Amino acid sequence: MRVLVTGATGFVGGRLVSALLGEGHDVTVLVRDAERYRDGHPDGVRIVEGDLLDPGSFTDALDVEAAYYLVHSMRAGTDFAERDRRAARNFMETASETGVSRVIYLGGLGEERDDLSSHLRSRREVEAVLAEGSYDLTTLRAAIVIGAGSASFDMVRQLAGRLPVMITPRWVRNDCQPIAIRDVVAYLVGVLSAPETAGGTYEIGGPEVLTYEDMLERTAELMDRQLRILPVPVLTPRISSYWVDLVTDVPKSVAHPLILGLKNPVVVHDDSITDHVDISPTPFDEAVTAALAEYGHDVDRPAPGTS
Repeated sequence: MRVLVTGATGFVGGRLVSALLGEGHDVTVLVRDAERYRDGHPDGVRIVEGDLLDPGSFTDALDVEAAYYLVHSMRAGTDFAERDRRAARNFMETASETGVSRVIYLGGLGEERDDLSSHLRSRREVEAVLAEGSYDLTTLRAAIVIGAGSASFDMVRQLAGRLPVMITPRWVRNDCQPIAIRDVVAYLVGVLSAPETAGGTYEIGGPEVLTYEDMLERTAELMDRQLRILPVPVLTPRISSYWVDLVTDVPKSVAHPLILGLKNPVVVHDDSITDHVDISPTPFDEAVTAALAEYGHDVDRPAPGTS
């Protein structure tokens, strides 16, 4: 199948391109700098240079049957929501005009009634814009993705590895259902081969529901460190985001919206995706171990709770 991947230089997109090539698809990528993309990326990919914020610059990339929308602009600054809204609308209109049959979007978990953070609300707004197109939209919603290069996991890894004690907001004990990057990619590839998922919205997650506190402590243990977490009622995520700036090198434009999202429980309530795509979910500790290995941290002992 002829497939376009937007966001191909990102954490998920880069892995997805390789997986699609491995399945025999003809893959096109839309990038702003074609020369830079060629360096270190897979061969056999059709490269189209364009910018979703510039209507008309990327029409050639949409001569495909299906397209993945994996674009977000948090690194661009505080106006990320407006940029994401514009990019999604430009894409939706052009994809509709060029006759793309399917679009697959990776969004975020979270219930609207929970007063979504700006980051999660933006993900949902993009989903709504994409749904206006004449193609069939498949949406996958995920929480924290565990893998080397994930901004969310990078915060967890750096906090767990650098602090012996953390004073955190009470929301650190909210539930989350993290998912391994290889499972996300498997679902993204899988729905393409499952035509019955066209037009559907599905929640995806790993096999465990954990609190953010659990994730921090278990990641620290896998890094051979001990971490003590002290939730207090007076510390807000907004205040926490400032000391995260001091401890991690995650850009402020990315870290702050993610930290503010701590207030939202993000768990799977509908696992109907398993009726269409059959994968073996990766346990949290296994996903973290694989990610740490990519960062150069070897874990050569049993994971917590195993023998």
